[in-house]
Amino acid sequence: MADPITLLIVDDHPVVRDGLRGMFRSDPCFEVLGEAADGVEAVALAERLDPDVVLMDLRMPGGNGVDAITELQRRGSRARVLVLTTYDTDSDTLPAIEAGATGYLLKDAPRDDLFTAVRAAAQGRTVLSPAVASRLVSRVRAPGNEALSTREREVLALVAKGTSNRAIAAELFISEATVKTHLTHIYGKLGVNDRAAAVATAYGRGILS
Repeated sequence: MADPITLLIVDDHPVVRDGLRGMFRSDPCFEVLGEAADGVEAVALAERLDPDVVLMDLRMPGGNGVDAITELQRRGSRARVLVLTTYDTDSDTLPAIEAGATGYLLKDAPRDDLFTAVRAAAQGRTVLSPAVASRLVSRVRAPGNEALSTREREVLALVAKGTSNRAIAAELFISEATVKTHLTHIYGKLGVNDRAAAVATAYGRGILS
């Protein structure tokens, strides 16, 4: 019999962790090595326990999932990260995938689908829930589909608050010329021509919430 796939479960809700732990422990093909309640703890445990797969929630107080995925990648962790969350908006899925997540599932996924996804993730294969896959395909096919960078999202969030270019420059410690450059890139990526359209499009796509 092959060695079991080792897991680290990361979620800020104890009830969710308990449910996942019980589910995976019922199958000898899996072994739960540990649990974490936030991204910071997840990085520390992943480094110490060296799991095959990290089941990662995204929105957690004390350290979110995307930051944890980014840090695991930076440290060269061999663990594959499978995001398991209730959120499927572009503002959640894209940063997680860009950070290095191997797969992205929603928490309403059936037990067998989750097991299959973990096995696939352990082998380095990409796994996306149908809802997430559909959103990504639609985004790729849509005009202005290039993802915004972290800095561009910061600029856009300030624009949405009615902040002027000068105030944005002061807030982000950059020049007004750099702000204008970011806005030009944002308009191009979103397929719009002005600030109002950029904000409206960003809300419509879930980039801003």
